[in-house]
Amino acid sequence: MFTFSRLTYLRNIIGNAKKNKTLDAGVRVISLRKVGTHPRLVLGIETSCDDTGAAVVDDKGNILGDALNSQTKVHVDHGGIIPSVAQDLHRENIDTVVQEALKSANVVLQDLEAIAVTNKPGLALSLRVGLEYAKELVEKSSKPMIPIHHMEAHALTVRLLKKVDFPYLVFLMSGGHCLLAVANDIDDFDMLGTSLDEAPGDCIDKTARSLCLKNLPQCEGLSGGGAIEMLAENGNPLSFPVPHVMTHYRDCDFSFTGLKTYFKRLIHDEATRQDLPEGQLLSNVSDVCAALQYAMTYTLCRKLQRAFMYSELKGLLPEQKRVLVASGGVASNQYIRRGLTQVCDMFSFVGSFRWYGQ
Repeated sequence: MFTFSRLTYLRNIIGNAKKNKTLDAGVRVISLRKVGTHPRLVLGIETSCDDTGAAVVDDKGNILGDALNSQTKVHVDHGGIIPSVAQDLHRENIDTVVQEALKSANVVLQDLEAIAVTNKPGLALSLRVGLEYAKELVEKSSKPMIPIHHMEAHALTVRLLKKVDFPYLVFLMSGGHCLLAVANDIDDFDMLGTSLDEAPGDCIDKTARSLCLKNLPQCEGLSGGGAIEMLAENGNPLSFPVPHVMTHYRDCDFSFTGLKTYFKRLIHDEATRQDLPEGQLLSNVSDVCAALQYAMTYTLCRKLQRAFMYSELKGLLPEQKRVLVASGGVASNQYIRRGLTQVCDMFSFVGSFRWYGQ
């Protein structure tokens, strides 16, 4: 069974439905109380970015069947995600993915209680494919539709995998978003800080593109972030005097445009110094990757530190068993994870911060 965070968001579906709330105008959200001994089932559809996913979940949060079509290789070959290409691939694969998920769960459309689909935020062209397909299923089955907020889903995924009580601290870091928030309930969040421009994953991917990492045989098939992390293992993170962007501001907001611009210039200057033609790999490419990874980790850790301090000052988290949930593609970077874990250890005197990375 996969642990794809954008599919296991279906705990959010269950929680919202149990509250019998309306999430969008004109969309009825049903109660998922069990009738007799038969659990109620929800089909979830995810097309917010570059992967097509579907899963069938019961009213206890068990994933009964799932399917996923990854677009990673195609976008790596293109040097990044192209929205129109992602849209075309979603259209080609969504029916197969959904049918595979239903088949693996051994259910048919009429067995479902509702159909859930990501409606925001994300790539508009990609979201449209999932929404249109979900509407077709709703019309065919007369089942209600549950719209799902992508970022809330990231924050709540952990509750599908582990027993985590509200409130807890959420750190979302991906190719499209970066934010710190306190999750108080299924649909109740206190926003502490967010990115004012680009997201960390976007900064990493664009730097990988500037470095032409897809031309390296050992990076074939890897995303920009995966290639950066692999090469950084053999690099010196202190090879260059990297900037620390917005870390002196007394807030939890982020900015990564300056970091992206710095490394773009650094790569150009290094290529000039080494007298390399355009597209040629730098001899010290591992050092550049390590420096970027270090700069990114430093920024994320400083803002997490401020979030801890602010939460303690305002009493936003319980005194005992304080939980940090980290989610998003950037959170899969092991170097960044180790840095965040160190920050958690620093605050052991105010409680035990547990780390859940997805």
